[in-house]
Amino acid sequence: MRIQPRQQLVEVWRALLCACYDNGAWHWGGRDGANAISDTEQLLCLLYPATEIGAFALDQPDDMAEDVRAALLPLGAQARIGGALVGVLEDYFACYTTPDGEPTFGAGGYLRAADGSTPSAEQYRLEVVDAYSMSLTLCIASMRFLRVFQRLVDVEVRREARELSARIRTLVPQVSIRLTAAMTGLVRSFVVHTPSPKSKGGQAILGMLNQIDAPEDAVISGIARRLDRVRVQMANDIKLGQSLDIDLADDLLLFECGWSWGIAQKAAPIDFVSMRIGDQPGHADSRPDLYFTIVALDGIDDLALRRTQEMDLLNEEQRLLADALELRWDLTQRYWSTAARYGPGRWPLEDIPWRSSAGEESDYYTLAVAAMVLKDFVNRQATDELPRLVAVFDQLARRGRIISRLTAGDPAAALHYPGVRISMPGSEAVGEGPPLVWEVPDFATLLLKRSLQAWQLSRDVAMRDRLMSLAELTMDHLERRRIAAGPAAGLWDDAKQVAVSQRPGLSAVTDAVPNAPAAQPSWYLTERVVECLVCADRNFREPPLAMPTMIGRAIEMRSEAEHLLNQEMLEVDNSYVSQAILLRIEQQLDAARGLLREQPATAYSLAAQALLQLYELSYARRDAMR
Repeated sequence: MRIQPRQQLVEVWRALLCACYDNGAWHWGGRDGANAISDTEQLLCLLYPATEIGAFALDQPDDMAEDVRAALLPLGAQARIGGALVGVLEDYFACYTTPDGEPTFGAGGYLRAADGSTPSAEQYRLEVVDAYSMSLTLCIASMRFLRVFQRLVDVEVRREARELSARIRTLVPQVSIRLTAAMTGLVRSFVVHTPSPKSKGGQAILGMLNQIDAPEDAVISGIARRLDRVRVQMANDIKLGQSLDIDLADDLLLFECGWSWGIAQKAAPIDFVSMRIGDQPGHADSRPDLYFTIVALDGIDDLALRRTQEMDLLNEEQRLLADALELRWDLTQRYWSTAARYGPGRWPLEDIPWRSSAGEESDYYTLAVAAMVLKDFVNRQATDELPRLVAVFDQLARRGRIISRLTAGDPAAALHYPGVRISMPGSEAVGEGPPLVWEVPDFATLLLKRSLQAWQLSRDVAMRDRLMSLAELTMDHLERRRIAAGPAAGLWDDAKQVAVSQRPGLSAVTDAVPNAPAAQPSWYLTERVVECLVCADRNFREPPLAMPTMIGRAIEMRSEAEHLLNQEMLEVDNSYVSQAILLRIEQQLDAARGLLREQPATAYSLAAQALLQLYELSYARRDAMR
């Protein structure tokens, strides 16, 4: 299907409000109950497009488009929509702030016991990187919305407007406090792992890097040279919140960096953060996890983008944290991009599936590493090796049954539901509970977002066409996973529908369940689909590619048309009709000149139309002289 971000986002907003808003009250919770991550994702489904896409802005009600206003009708009249959103934000921050003003980030029902038992009450309160990253994005979006909306409210004289302005002034510091806490959690969750080459972790890393069966010592020295600048910068500059016992000076040790599932066991306190999160003990093993690393990088993307445009969003404390996060963001992308492309011949990334240093293998890990390689390419605006990366995306789409059919008992189905199970080492020490796992069902949305980002980076028309085809097929897959009926209709995720649509015999099984409860929305997946649609909107608003060859053809076409127009002006009589036709042709060619560099194909077409009209004029004149 064609990706239509505006229409699809309007549909999501309409379905969101049908499911969540009733009689002036916002209803929290979804498939996994209410928790600090799910409720953040739920709110971002509304607020993220509203602050990223001008047509969806909620802080300027007078400029709201008709289709957007109709979707938001449950929130009230056009002038009251912003106030209703302020009330929802107040509920959220009140729920996830303790009486003494400390933000909370408990993962709640998103946590699963590895053995199928029930996590302990203390484990349900564990804070994970997802909570920090999503909160960072939400807080930045909230501050942008509140800042613009307050300026609008402050110029009004109604008593209701004055009360709303006072509520916003109370809310803004709460948003800022949560933003500081989320950034602190991300800094203290960053880890550097330095295994010995002979250890299990070291052997797993070398097994991925060594694609040509080279001597082990050659691989160790080779990757050390390739990563020398990253290693030196990490040793010299990564200080804030880091353990002091990391040995990056020894070239004989391997290393990897990224984010663990939560605050690391050996994370150092951050002295200038007065909240508990600045020095609370961590529980996560000091080994980076690929899933949590890509989640953290995506959150920092939002911080880096907004920070360059609106520095006044952050206070001094937050700028220090932002500097630390952006340094980790840069070094992590460079590390994984170098490791994934190491050596001659086949890349380690092309050896699917990727095997982590913990010995776990999955196509999802390959996609996560590919996403980091793409981030590095985007950061450097490098396209030379993009075709090889796109080939990996294609292969993953086929292996993940995005562009091929599921078969009976297909293990690829688990990529989509219940998702890849990611272990959380260290969680078993909390509250005498079982070891925990994190289930990740976002393989399709991760692939869709990276396909769209690769499309934006590519400067090749054929490559863009290939990537857009992949993105559209992935969107087809996601559309089949939409909930079809019940209060959550139009939202995600009904993953079994993919199997039903590809193997129709399964429909009898699902129809045979009497009085089955209505499907609850997965805010986890719905929010990630919304992110993809926002990314598509951003892509489609850019000018099309202007290929040099097409520019050359357009210039040649227009030059010929200009010359023939000048000839025709020497021959034409003074009749009004002839002068009007030539004036129209001249306007077409002027328009073509203005579009030569940005839309050469359009300029070519305008020049072609002008040539056709000039030919018809010339033919008519010659015919009249016979």
